[in-house]
Amino acid sequence: MQAVQIPLLLVFPALAIVGALKDLTSYTIPNWISLALLVAFVPAALVCGASLATIGLCLAVGLGGLVMGMGMFAAGWIGGGDGKLFAVCALWLGWPAALPFMLYTGLAGGAVTFAILALRSGWLAPAVAGAPGWVRKLGTTNGDLPYGVAIAIGALAAFPEGVLAHGILG
Repeated sequence: MQAVQIPLLLVFPALAIVGALKDLTSYTIPNWISLALLVAFVPAALVCGASLATIGLCLAVGLGGLVMGMGMFAAGWIGGGDGKLFAVCALWLGWPAALPFMLYTGLAGGAVTFAILALRSGWLAPAVAGAPGWVRKLGTTNGDLPYGVAIAIGALAAFPEGVLAHGILG
């Protein structure tokens, strides 16, 4: 059975990483990533043996993540793709892993912010000058922050504590 469970579980970290890389290089997280995570959740949950109550709780956590993501988007703190990625990551992780997910995401967000500020500080300008275009864009003063990177880091850090992974890996 693990021959089916583990590949389905790996959809989550793989797509979270793809979302982070897309956000890092283009400041966008395509809708197909969030949609694929949403669609893959149900078969993954069923194959991993999650009860209907667990699936319902995960859906509630995902809905709460969507509300939080929409609030952060409305406040101008994150982009729309970031909010959707946050919601589907919360869905996959469920309760109580949503709490460490938020903590890890916040900590990773601080680290990403400091790294981008260092890149934009000017003392790395010679190194950035010859870098690929997406790195130069990250170094642009007053540019956006690719918060999808922090969300993916938080999701990957909390993944072993998530209800689906914990049932298989724990």
